[in-house]
Amino acid sequence: MSVCLRPSNPSDLQYLAPIEEQADALFLELFHPEHWDSAPTGADRLAQGGFIIVAEQQSGRLVGFVHVLEHSGIAHLEQLSVLPDFGRRGIGGRLVGAAKQAAKDRGYHELTLRTYADVPWNAQFYRGLGFEEEEPGTEFHRNLAAVEKRMGLDEFGRRVQMHVILHP
Repeated sequence: MSVCLRPSNPSDLQYLAPIEEQADALFLELFHPEHWDSAPTGADRLAQGGFIIVAEQQSGRLVGFVHVLEHSGIAHLEQLSVLPDFGRRGIGGRLVGAAKQAAKDRGYHELTLRTYADVPWNAQFYRGLGFEEEEPGTEFHRNLAAVEKRMGLDEFGRRVQMHVILHP
């Protein structure tokens, strides 16, 4: 199976929410929440700023994406989603690698993210890609943590912030 990574274009936006919702099914199975927010539309993601990289099969079908926010000199990996049928094939790792390279190319020295500490495909996965835990040290990151708390994400497990240095 050949998958190429590329910057998103306007025709991709309609596929982002369905990919994220299918990927979120893994959390629903694990957490059994009473309520889980729907994924933002692709247009909503685009309006948040930053950049989106997609994983596309040769057939043209999108199977995953990564969205990186750019805010006040910070590059923050906001979302990584891969269709469950395509999981554990290295696509997520490749998307994160592409996000790291794109952030570095845009002049950022680090990439941050927030995730679950004890969900195997979260913090453990990112550690394997060079990310380390850190405390939220900026207003931007503290605001993200506060939003997660208001959304009730911490009810399902400990949330952590992680970062990786983007070496020249």
